[in-house]
Amino acid sequence: MGRFAARLLIGLLWLLHWLPLPLLVVLGRGLGRLLWWLAASRRRIALRNLELCFPELDEAARRALAREHFALMGRSFLERGLLWFASAERLQRLMQIEGDIALADRCGQPVMWLLPHFVGLEWAAPGLLLNQRTPPVDVYQRQSNPVFDRQMLAGRGRFGNSVFVDRHDGIRPVLRFIKQGYGFVNAPDMDFGEKDSAFVPFFGVPACTLLAPGRMAASQGMLVQPLVITMLPGGRGFKVEACAPIPGYPSGDPLADAHTLHAWLEQRIRANPAQYLWVHKRFKTRPAGEPSLY
Repeated sequence: MGRFAARLLIGLLWLLHWLPLPLLVVLGRGLGRLLWWLAASRRRIALRNLELCFPELDEAARRALAREHFALMGRSFLERGLLWFASAERLQRLMQIEGDIALADRCGQPVMWLLPHFVGLEWAAPGLLLNQRTPPVDVYQRQSNPVFDRQMLAGRGRFGNSVFVDRHDGIRPVLRFIKQGYGFVNAPDMDFGEKDSAFVPFFGVPACTLLAPGRMAASQGMLVQPLVITMLPGGRGFKVEACAPIPGYPSGDPLADAHTLHAWLEQRIRANPAQYLWVHKRFKTRPAGEPSLY
C-alpha cells in the first residue's frame, strides 16, 4: 500500500471514529468476516495454532473459534480510529478499569507491565496514560509504511510522555529510560527467534520463548504487573485489567520464569480464547531436527 492509500485509510478511520461504538462493532465484525475469506494464509495459521493448542476440541469447534477471532480482529482494526482520534473523556467512558492500575506510582521500585497479545492490547496505552502517572517506555516494531508508522506512534503516545524504542536499537535505550523512572511495557509472548530464547512448552507444544523478561526483571529489581485487555460484547467497551503480580515472578531463574509466565498466560487465554492473537506463527522456530509445524 502506498502513502496516498494509507492516508485515505487513516482518513476513513477518522470518519468512522465518530460513530457510536455499537455500530462500529457491527462494521468491524463484518470486516472480520470478510478477512476470514480474503486472508487465507492467516486463516490457515490461526486454525493450525488452535489445532496445536486445543487438541481436545473438534474441528468444527476450532473453526468457530477462529471465525470469532477474525471478527474480533476486524473490530480491533476499525476501533483503532477511537484510539487515534477520540477524546480522552470518550476513551475513559469506554474503558472499565479493574485492579490496581496505579501500582507503579506507589510501589517504590521499577515496574514492568507485561502485555500479552490479546487482540485489544492497544487499549493498554490510554489505560495507562489516563489513569496513572508513571510514564511508559515501549519497544515497537517499525511499520513498513511510514505513514502508518507515524500515525501508530502518534496515536499510542498522545496522552502523555511515553517513549518508543525501535526493536532494532536493542535493550540499552530501554534500560536508560527505566533508570529515569519509566515503566517498561513488555509484550514478550511471540516467536522472536532463538537468540536469548529457550524452547518452553506453551499449551504443551515447545515454543521459542524469550528469557529476557524474567532476566531483566530480576537484575533491575522490577515489580512485574500483567495487563490484560478484553474487548467486551456489543457496545459495552473494553476492560483494562491491571492484574496482581504473578506469584514468584521473577525468581532469578529465567527458564523457570518462562515456564511460570506460560502457565499464567495459558490460564488467561482459556478464559477467553477467541481474543488471543492466533494469526501469529507462535511455533515458527523449531528445535533442531524438527519439521515446520506450518
